[in-house]
Amino acid sequence: MLLGVTFVVVVAARPAQPASATTPELATAEAAPADVPAVSSPAVGALFAEGEHYCTASVVHSERGDVLLTAAHCIHNGEGGGYLTGVTFAPGYHDGVAPFGYWAVSDELVAPGWTASSDPDLDVGFATAHQAGTAKSLESLVGANLLATGTAFEQAITLTGYPDDSEVPAVCRNTTAKQDTYQLRVDCAGFPTGTSGGPWVAGQNPQTRLGTVIGVIGGFEFGGDDADTSYSSYFDTDVLALYRQTTART
Repeated sequence: MLLGVTFVVVVAARPAQPASATTPELATAEAAPADVPAVSSPAVGALFAEGEHYCTASVVHSERGDVLLTAAHCIHNGEGGGYLTGVTFAPGYHDGVAPFGYWAVSDELVAPGWTASSDPDLDVGFATAHQAGTAKSLESLVGANLLATGTAFEQAITLTGYPDDSEVPAVCRNTTAKQDTYQLRVDCAGFPTGTSGGPWVAGQNPQTRLGTVIGVIGGFEFGGDDADTSYSSYFDTDVLALYRQTTART
């Protein structure tokens, strides 16, 4: 679901890994009031490169309040490639308005299996976001979702993403299903190119619009080759390890 990047996909088999519980140190933060669409969370936003939004990302809780979650293919070109540069994040973006401004994306991190072979089961990435001249953390301004790994394949979620051809986010609520051992799927219409990296949020609070993220659009077929069905790599111990590496160096 990402335009302008060519990928060679080599599916590498991985041994089954034990499920891990929701990371215990995480706590949901209250989102500040913001000029964002009523159906969308201010913790979700668009990723920009060269003045155009091309993917979606969201804020996940961390001690420093600056961690982003997205699909690996949104920040790294996969096998034979490298990390994208010059990327910015606009939380709550809509109608050409970035209510919290643009945040520089850095410290990108994806799994070795993604950089080596574009493994669709590892299409998850983390990064940090910073804004020059802003004293407050991103999370203190927009809130953050919890991160969970090792969860059930079937869960009711809220899915959010920014289509390339739209200036407002698409939002859908439905129940996920198991695609295979390391992949989830959900049927939601209206999620074409650009929605990659959009969070799959379980237990969303209707007031804060925050919850627990269990997936991101990505994985199989880079998130799906039609706009009505989306996929996610299953969040297991590999994802938890990436999160811990990201928070350890922020």
